[in-house]
Amino acid sequence: NDLDAVGANLHAESLAIALDGEFAGGVESLERQSHETAYGAEAYDLAALLLAHDGQDVVSTGVNTLFWLARKAAEILGTSFDIEVVEMHHRHKKDAPSGTADTLGRILAEVRHQQYEQVVRHGREGIVGERTSEEIGMHSLRGGDVVGDHTVIFAAQGERVELSHKASSRETFANGALRAAVWCANKTPGIYTMQDVLGLK
Repeated sequence: NDLDAVGANLHAESLAIALDGEFAGGVESLERQSHETAYGAEAYDLAALLLAHDGQDVVSTGVNTLFWLARKAAEILGTSFDIEVVEMHHRHKKDAPSGTADTLGRILAEVRHQQYEQVVRHGREGIVGERTSEEIGMHSLRGGDVVGDHTVIFAAQGERVELSHKASSRETFANGALRAAVWCANKTPGIYTMQDVLGLK
């Protein structure tokens, strides 16, 4: 399978890869077993493995910049600003919210020292009462061929701050992966994310 193939060929100087959650867990396990002979007589090494899975670390440089900006904005603006996250994708996307929107919500909740599952509010309908200051609104739009739009809204009395990223082509993810591969080339063995690649940690 794919995991066996990775394990059998981890002799490269660097490796950048986008993974789903199950596959990522397997490769992380392989990394922990480095220098063992799980795949034949020779030991294998990971020079640099870039993990991008479960929406946590997409390889888009723009999205990762949005993650960083949203965190900083939440730290600066504080709890006096209400937070809403809006995402839009093409009509064929089956899940909601997107992994990127979910990550944004979790980042914002972390800054506010909140439990994400307790404060996220997925849409509103009917007589729902006034908005609480603790909740983080999460809204998903679907239509057309939209590759991926994400906006974080910070709204207070008399002013509003909006941070947005809009992907018009999937090439942005390929470009981010290439940038990550170049960055990984001379790194010591370990597991990294795009936040490391962009110097945002």
